[in-house]
Amino acid sequence: MISQGSEPRRFTGWHMVAVMALFFGTIISVNFVMAWNASRSWSGLVVENAYVASQQFNGKLAETRAFAASGIKGELTAENGLRYVLTRRGEPEREVDQVVAVLKRPVEAREDVRFELVRDGEGVFVSTQALKPGQWIADVTSKAGGVLVYRQAIRFIAAGEGQ
Repeated sequence: MISQGSEPRRFTGWHMVAVMALFFGTIISVNFVMAWNASRSWSGLVVENAYVASQQFNGKLAETRAFAASGIKGELTAENGLRYVLTRRGEPEREVDQVVAVLKRPVEAREDVRFELVRDGEGVFVSTQALKPGQWIADVTSKAGGVLVYRQAIRFIAAGEGQ
């Protein structure tokens, strides 16, 4: 025998408020977490034309693979100016006679600078120009007799004075 003493539970307006609060609360919470993570990670990169940059990507990737196969490696440090060390299979690179570093902020073009680094030994190139603290992208180009030998993009954080 079925008892008819209790009425089935109904979906009321308060239930709908709870469902809406949970739904939008989840969406808003996820947005806050994503925004917080984005504000504390590497920022994007500003380009003149995103379409053209995307078309050049495969060419730059092939160039990077060719440089990696050549055995040349570059290491950039930014303490008391810039210091760039080029090696080929562990030995100092002797052929390169010109190194240019174009430094850009990841998000704006206002503070872009170009440094012509000078030789300071075999495979070592330096610049004593001061660099403002913060995030930078260095596009370093190395040439021998005017011919491109190596190109490298390096993303780094320059520490401020006293840090």
